[in-house]
Amino acid sequence: MKRITKDDILMWLKATAKVLMENKNYLTDLDSPIGDADHGINMDRGFKKVMSILPSLDDKDISTILKTTGMSLVNTVGGASGPLYGTFFIEAGKAVVEKIYLSDDDLVSFIDCGLKGILNIGKARVGDKTMVDVIAPALEALKQAFANGKDTIEALHLMVDAAHKGMKDTIPMLAKRGRASYLGERSVGHQDPGATSSYLILRTAYETWDKKI
Repeated sequence: MKRITKDDILMWLKATAKVLMENKNYLTDLDSPIGDADHGINMDRGFKKVMSILPSLDDKDISTILKTTGMSLVNTVGGASGPLYGTFFIEAGKAVVEKIYLSDDDLVSFIDCGLKGILNIGKARVGDKTMVDVIAPALEALKQAFANGKDTIEALHLMVDAAHKGMKDTIPMLAKRGRASYLGERSVGHQDPGATSSYLILRTAYETWDKKI
């Protein structure tokens, strides 16, 4: 078991902001045929705002960092993404109150509670062509990896593999939630932008912590 510290969380958020900035146009291009062509722009703007407040969180616990990140995204990111991603981080923060590091069990609770928050407000399920199609299988892969005795980094690697598959699996899906659902059959054949940004965020966690812990 590797401990994921408060500093590791801050490093992840900083790296995520960089990755989303680098993929802003890619995410927006994915959103163009099935959404409002603004997903990359919105996510980049939201995490730029997060970066502006991170210096004030250096002395806070993990829960406070996550909940503050979530509120910033709710208030900054446009469309459905703000409430969904914001809720993920807020609910994840509630799962790790007063923690200065995360154990493997805490990491599972972190993602589990974040996902439950998304399900509660978004009402999407696996197969609806949303971010849930990435986060849900990623969580199950993480749980299974720990149950099989994998260490933290190995488990995170398997989580990211499942997230990648979930992202690609959205391509042939018919959208049942969100803006893309209005297109009906025309939504088929396009990779979901929300699933893609979720994958990028999870992949960045693995890549950041693999180097650090």
